[in-house]
Amino acid sequence: MRLVLRGHEPRWVAPLAVVAAGLLTLALTAIPIRLAGANPPAAFERYLITPLSTTSGIYEVLLTATPLLFTGVAVAIAFRAGYWNIGVEGQFLVGAVATTALALGLPNLPAVVALPLGFAAGAVGGLVWATLPAWLKRHAEIDEVVTTLLLNPVALLVVQGLLNGPWRNSSSGFTDSDRFGPGYDLPALVPDTRVHWGFGIALLLIVVTGYVMARTPTGLRIRAAGQSPKAAAFSGIEVGRLRFRAALVSGAIAGLGGASQVMGVQHQLTQGISNNYGYTGIIVATLGGLSAVGVLLVAGLLGDIAVGADSVSLVLQVPPQLGGVFGALLLLTVLSAMSLRRFKVQWAGRRTSPASAADRTGET
Repeated sequence: MRLVLRGHEPRWVAPLAVVAAGLLTLALTAIPIRLAGANPPAAFERYLITPLSTTSGIYEVLLTATPLLFTGVAVAIAFRAGYWNIGVEGQFLVGAVATTALALGLPNLPAVVALPLGFAAGAVGGLVWATLPAWLKRHAEIDEVVTTLLLNPVALLVVQGLLNGPWRNSSSGFTDSDRFGPGYDLPALVPDTRVHWGFGIALLLIVVTGYVMARTPTGLRIRAAGQSPKAAAFSGIEVGRLRFRAALVSGAIAGLGGASQVMGVQHQLTQGISNNYGYTGIIVATLGGLSAVGVLLVAGLLGDIAVGADSVSLVLQVPPQLGGVFGALLLLTVLSAMSLRRFKVQWAGRRTSPASAADRTGET
């Protein structure tokens, strides 16, 4: 038995691969759930079904998915252009830092001024943090995977340094900033819920990104640069400049996510402002096939799992970290299945040697 490359891929192969990957994920996740002493079917019900069974649960899923929409779109744009931006986590953090600097420096601005400026500051912060690795990639051919990844802990150190120094809470002395002025509070998108207008902005980004990628010459050039840079360059596309701009746009969107989180949920800068949203955004974008619609669906799924993980931990006494294991296994199984779908199994008995084929030709 061996794997051989398919000459033609039937339409049913890709959906079947995704279904098979999902079933394999459930089977693999059931092992640690069982070892923790819980019933796997009951745990899966609370992971996937329970959060969506109530209105309040659905709103919590939307709230949890909001930062993943920002980071997922940021990663998808960069990856589509062939720029491997692993630094979305750091860009998210610096976006939150930039918004905090504005909010602490100008605390009394009215909402009509404070909110647009807060988002603008976050976008600029993320863009600036993305500029150095993008410049090094374009002008020095330094691998962006290394530079963007290394800047993530630097951004975290910046947050920790500010919160342990000049931005330490003046009232409590804790390592979080003072609360922002009321003008920086993002209003609720749905009354009497925690879902804020950051979710609406994220949806707008999803729509705009999907349209640009699918319907405009810019989207065509981005896809061409990512899929075949040599052919794109031969056709006249300046691949280096295109990737540089995609990297900056990616950083700005990640910074918007940081601004949304700090103004819509925390209302102050804390050391836990990002729950690894940048790294999870890579999972969101990859599982979503680097498409806007895919990012929307996967962010919702992972938000559902994250909210369900709290219920599983509380009711079934399962470690909450298993929610992250669930998402990571889903990524690995789907990527493996989508890679293997290009191959088919060929059994040794069915293999035809050149000599036997020649013999049959001679007999006829």
